[in-house]
Amino acid sequence: MSQQGLVLPTPSMQNQMHELAKTLPPPRKQNTACDACRARKVKCQRLLGQEKCQHCTSKNYPCTHFVQQATSEKKRNSATSRRPRAGSSASNGTPVSPLAENGNQIPPYLATHLPLPVQYGFYPQITLSTPTREVLSYLFSPPESEIVDPNPFSPRMKSPYAAWGEFAMKLEHDVFRSEFALDLVEIYFQIVHSRLPLLDPAQFRNRLRLHLSSTPPSEEPLHPALVATVIAWGTKFSEHPLLKADRNCHKGQSLLSKMIIDRTRDLAEALKVHRLPTHDHVVIGLLIEPLQSQVPNDPSAFHCFWLTAATRHLLDLQINHKSVTSTISDPEARGTMIFAWWMTCICDAFSSVYYRRKPILDDDDYDIDFYTAADPVNVAGAPSPREQLEFLGYYRAAHSLARTARQMSRQLWRPITDSDGIPLQYLRRFGTDLRTWRDKYLARVGVPKTYDGWDFVTTVSCFASDAQYHVMWIVLFTAMDDFGIKELNEAERMGTPPGGNSGGIPIVDNRHYLDEVARKIGEEAVNGALRIAALVSVLTSNEYLKLDPAVMEYSCIAAGQLLAKMGRPEVSSCISGLEQYSHSYEEAGDAAHDIRKIYETVRATGNTELTHMGAYAKHIPSMPTVTSDPIPPEHFNVDVDGDQVMGKSEPSSPF
Repeated sequence: MSQQGLVLPTPSMQNQMHELAKTLPPPRKQNTACDACRARKVKCQRLLGQEKCQHCTSKNYPCTHFVQQATSEKKRNSATSRRPRAGSSASNGTPVSPLAENGNQIPPYLATHLPLPVQYGFYPQITLSTPTREVLSYLFSPPESEIVDPNPFSPRMKSPYAAWGEFAMKLEHDVFRSEFALDLVEIYFQIVHSRLPLLDPAQFRNRLRLHLSSTPPSEEPLHPALVATVIAWGTKFSEHPLLKADRNCHKGQSLLSKMIIDRTRDLAEALKVHRLPTHDHVVIGLLIEPLQSQVPNDPSAFHCFWLTAATRHLLDLQINHKSVTSTISDPEARGTMIFAWWMTCICDAFSSVYYRRKPILDDDDYDIDFYTAADPVNVAGAPSPREQLEFLGYYRAAHSLARTARQMSRQLWRPITDSDGIPLQYLRRFGTDLRTWRDKYLARVGVPKTYDGWDFVTTVSCFASDAQYHVMWIVLFTAMDDFGIKELNEAERMGTPPGGNSGGIPIVDNRHYLDEVARKIGEEAVNGALRIAALVSVLTSNEYLKLDPAVMEYSCIAAGQLLAKMGRPEVSSCISGLEQYSHSYEEAGDAAHDIRKIYETVRATGNTELTHMGAYAKHIPSMPTVTSDPIPPEHFNVDVDGDQVMGKSEPSSPF
């Protein structure tokens, strides 16, 4: 019986609509991806009749939908609150999300099988009170492959740890994780602590063992990011069978070490190490910084990020004030913070000159004295690494050279220097400062002519001090090659030959003197590069660079680049050293490849890859020696601020 005014579809139209509906695509389903696929941002594919998607099947994950349930529950509650139905009242309580912090909605037996972003992004959240065993569970959790095999019939990996080698599956067991962590901590104190003595070894070991025991104490555990940082350092240098198997599978590189470093950085960021000024955060920042890539042009290297954070924390804590540090009652904490300040001063200065940025600190930003800080000795009464390095004069000499590095950074890396060139007055000043440091300190802290082999700390410290001085000449020479000398650049732009005048203003008083200044800096730079190549050769032959926490890596790269640009065969020593460095720092291998490429190009073409300094490089002897200050002409003087003063007859101080 038809209704009046209503036209119903005929049987033929109904059949057509049915056939058309079968050809239309099914409605899109939203929020159907499981937690694992959602966290990895991959397509969640589930075949008909299967309980798990293909990704969870291949990884042996439980295919859960906690996020989907939480989203659906939230939408239902939101819709109910906006459109309350008649005869019903709004809910008085808010439903608890399956991902609430108490973790009750995720069964504990499933938590260890969920992917990391689900485990540690939502459940459980790592805090300063998180047990150390749980921190190790996060650090040593299995890797997650970036590739999902869409074939459900392909054989899956025997263990989620298989990407890290044949022994990595042992990391599934809590006891082995604890033993492995303790082994890595020992490697840190044997190798890294000698160069970065920021922790009390006995105190750190005892607290870590207590919190990894079956009955951990009630006191606060070690800072999770600090534990992670020490372990990350250990993975770089450890010869544990697990890490050796990992390296053998990946051409000498450890995927486990890379993953631990990334997770350490992520954990430090999550715990706001870079934002909150505390003593622990200062130490963590200073220890994380050298874990990153040391290649100057590496865009993903986090250059100076953690060092800058540590510097800001020290300033916020007012450790640069003697009146504040004297009030720290704990002698160990006071000594650590004073040492951290001096280490930061030195690192800030040298990193600024290495990576072409302005330094954060200046000479008048502190009044504390490192050499009055109490420093603990070990149980046997032998000097600690801090005392040993202080006795050798390393830090006193390094701080003196850091002042010159700080002044170089402030003048060389200015935008106006980039556009106009380096004024001659600054070249004179930096040359004087570097030669003064050489005469006063190099014989005391550098490598002597009668080197017969010492202990590890003494050897690496002397070699590093020696290379640190010589690389400063390379930095200065490279800046001159990139920017040129201001007086010569102006003469070229104005079309006036050096020594002439433009509008009555002398461009360069004495071209011969200017050429001598540039040539002597070039000789010092090449001599420095050859010296560094020789030092690197000795360290490489003793396989010390496998155990060096990047102290000499930049010097090796800078020397290798200069020698390669000039086609010098001694570059092979730097290349070999960087290849040995790549055992712990993968980017060093890439730097070695690039340097070899430059050298081969120069040898093939016969032309150096220098710009402004190319003309001077031709006059540098094959075996240059140390130079003295060139004597300026009588009419060329420098005032107390280093500005040129023309027309004075009294002689100035040498270069």
